Amino acid sequence: MDEPLRALLDELYRDGLRHDQGQADRLARRRNLEPDAAELLWVIIRAMAARSVVEVGTSNGYSTIWLADAVGPGGRVLSVDLDGQAQRLAAQNLAAAGLSQLVELRTADGGTELADLPDGGCDVLFLDSERPEYPKWWPHPLRVLRLGGLLAVDNVLSHPDEVAPLLEIIKAEPALTAIVIPVGKGELLAVKSTS
Repeated sequence: MDEPLRALLDELYRDGLRHDQGQADRLARRRNLEPDAAELLWVIIRAMAARSVVEVGTSNGYSTIWLADAVGPGGRVLSVDLDGQAQRLAAQNLAAAGLSQLVELRTADGGTELADLPDGGCDVLFLDSERPEYPKWWPHPLRVLRLGGLLAVDNVLSHPDEVAPLLEIIKAEPALTAIVIPVGKGELLAVKSTS
């Protein structure tokens, strides 16, 4: 990652923290991915040579920029969020980062979008949205991943009660091998090891 892009990401992260401090409504906050968790996902996506990434929870595009830079030219990120205003801000930030051509932004429900995606077409699925909704989306998060694909879920240590139902589903799923990494607010990483 080049220095100008890292500087832009640092500023977006700081801006997100400032913005969130003034918001009493949790849904109005940006709730950006922590930088160490973003960098971990970037490294993994690069190591996998992933070309197809789906993100549910765009916010201001902070994590979307990390994902788009990781897939690089020839890759594609689909980022879904219900908040149209957040999507417009993300579009501006992606343009500033010079990565708009790698990202499709959709203002839509994450579960509905996952249900409409093809089987096995996704290298990496990153969930950073409304955690209590995730179990309702099952089995689509597993179905859309290719063999060897990665499911990443943010906030598993900061909001354990909200993600517990999803973690039980993942634990019981023989096609997934999972681990929780204590970076950021806790990242669950699960690899689809069988079909």
